[in-house]
Amino acid sequence: MKFLSYNIQYGKGQKGKHNLYRVAEVIKEADIVCLQEIEKFWQRSGFVDQAQILSEFLPKFYSVYGPALDMDASLKNQYGQISNRRRQFGNMILSRYPIISTRNFPLPKQGTGPDPEHSIQRALLETVINIPGLGYTRVYSTHLSHRNPESRFPQIQLMMRRINQAPHEQGAWSGEHIDAGWTEGEKPPMPQQFILMGDMNFTLDSKEYKEMIDSEDFYDAWKSNDKDKDRGTNVDGDSLDHCFVSKNLLPKIKRTYIDRNITASDHWPLWMEMDTENKN
Repeated sequence: MKFLSYNIQYGKGQKGKHNLYRVAEVIKEADIVCLQEIEKFWQRSGFVDQAQILSEFLPKFYSVYGPALDMDASLKNQYGQISNRRRQFGNMILSRYPIISTRNFPLPKQGTGPDPEHSIQRALLETVINIPGLGYTRVYSTHLSHRNPESRFPQIQLMMRRINQAPHEQGAWSGEHIDAGWTEGEKPPMPQQFILMGDMNFTLDSKEYKEMIDSEDFYDAWKSNDKDKDRGTNVDGDSLDHCFVSKNLLPKIKRTYIDRNITASDHWPLWMEMDTENKN
């Protein structure tokens, strides 16, 4: 079973050209995909709906899109009729298996304060997927602030709380109702086990990384026979993209690696392979 985390830089490759087809060619090799920097109706990427385009390129995948930044981009014609559009920037999850339920959580945003560096809304996208050989699993895609550790710590803390609290909240709907219309379909699960992937904008020697691995709930999924292997995931050589899993999934990880042959973004794809065969 192949999992992929990929910040696609809104389809902008290392030579400055936008090409979502190249991104789709990478995605089609995976089973579960967590994407970051997917946008809709931005001038720089041609005013297109990138989530829709990727879905059309990949018709054998289920998909959900979770916007973080959401701004008006509506058009009005000469008769005053409005075509509603939203300029959005966020995360996406694609799966070869049905996505049972999904939630999208905004993360704390830091104002610019004395630092004028650009600051935008970020989010955590949650899905529940019944993965063959693993069973019901929560899969998360996120993209944390690029600004500084002070902007990321509140995001990390809320993200960890949301992930740890989810099983106690039960599924997207739970309980009984006298009106059967409210309980249509099977009751959705909210399993204990999870996989969290994304561009977290912190490195392996950072305080943010230590905050995650010291929690006793989040385990770094990196597994390589070469302990000194370079884990840089972007063109600057920084280890910004990560995968964390619940403890019970650690024994199933076969390997984790970075594909530096792909030039469709300023980040490289982060892959995790799991052994999902039932050996009982």
